[in-house]
Order: sequence, then structure tokens, then C-alpha cells
Amino acid sequence: MQKVILFGILDTAQLAHYYLKKDPTIEVVGFTVHEQYVPESKFFEGLPVVPYESVTSYFPPSEYKLFVPMTGRKMNRLRESIYLEGKEKGYSFYSYVSPHATVNDNQIGENCFILEDNTLQPFTKIGNNVVMWSGNHIGHHGEIKDHVFFTSHVVLSGHCTVHSYSWFGVNATITNNCTIAEGTCVAMGALISKNTQEWQLYIGSPARAAKSSQELDF
Repeated sequence: MQKVILFGILDTAQLAHYYLKKDPTIEVVGFTVHEQYVPESKFFEGLPVVPYESVTSYFPPSEYKLFVPMTGRKMNRLRESIYLEGKEKGYSFYSYVSPHATVNDNQIGENCFILEDNTLQPFTKIGNNVVMWSGNHIGHHGEIKDHVFFTSHVVLSGHCTVHSYSWFGVNATITNNCTIAEGTCVAMGALISKNTQEWQLYIGSPARAAKSSQELDF
């Protein structure tokens, strides 16, 4: 049985715990957050919460895996920082792929959180630290690089490349053969039909660049 520590004590961590505890091969043994956020009770979901600064003293990397199922805030850079800090501490990472997702021998990296009803078509690679909320279509012969976030019901068509730090809103659509540049934010319902530029927010259908995505704070 694989023993896992979850980072966080808010909604996403609670959801991750809900999913993982249904897997008989996984045992979630505790939670970790930065010391200033450890609750007074030092427990969450009936399990201990320990400071991230000293997590290796409680759960050594040789015996436990770490899972950081955080949101896409600050264009995924906040989740990236916690992930990289965990690597520096010596942890290897758990990836959750829902048994109700459709996968086709896809290469999937570490610290990914792929929920129910995602369809990953053949020959598309998924990088590290990628979140796919429920119900996305990920087309064939593409590549999703590290630190990317899909909300729900996103259609990514075939032969697309998605670069790091990209974020996709609900019901966004990306047509075939598009390159989504680093730091692209695709708003809800936007239609991308050509390559994007780095660190831009795209809105509308057809989509247009509206502002720098580095200005966003969500």
C-alpha cells in the first residue's frame, strides 16, 4: 500500500482526500501546510496536519509520497512553487487519475490530478503538475507540458501543444494544430483557432488577446 501526504487543508485537498480514500491501494496518512496555516486542532479530516517546513521529520521521503492537488492560482506558479519545494525535500509524487476517466496508454507525469469523465485520446503526453477538472476532451497526438490547469468541459483538439503555466476556463475550445504559448489564459467559452502569444489572456469567439495574463490574480 502506498502511503501519501496531501498538501493543503482547503476544498481541493478535501476533494483529493475523498477520491484517494476510495482507492484500496492508497493510504492518506496526513496533511501538510506552511506552519502559519496549521489549524489550532492540528487535524483535518481526522488526520494530522504538520508544518511543510518540517514535514520530512514526520513523514520521511523514503517512506511516503507527496501529493499537491492545488488550484491554478497565479497562473499555476503557486502550485509549481510547492511542487518544486517538495522535490527539493526529496519527495516523489503521487498522481491521481480517476478510474472514471478514459485514458489510452497516455504518458502522464507526476503530481497530476485528473478527475472523472476526462477523455485522453491516444498519443497525447501529459507533463508534470497538471490538473484536469471533470469532463474535458484532450485530443490525439498532442502534448501538455508542466504546470497547466484545465477547468471543466474544455475541448482541446488534435495535434495541439500546450506550454507551461497555461490555464483554460470552462467550455473553452481549441482547434486542431494550435500551439498554446507559455502563460496563456483562455477565458470561459473562448475559441482559439490559431497560435497564442506568451502570457496573454484570450477572450471571445473567435478569441482575441485582451491583457497580460501576468496581471491576473485568481
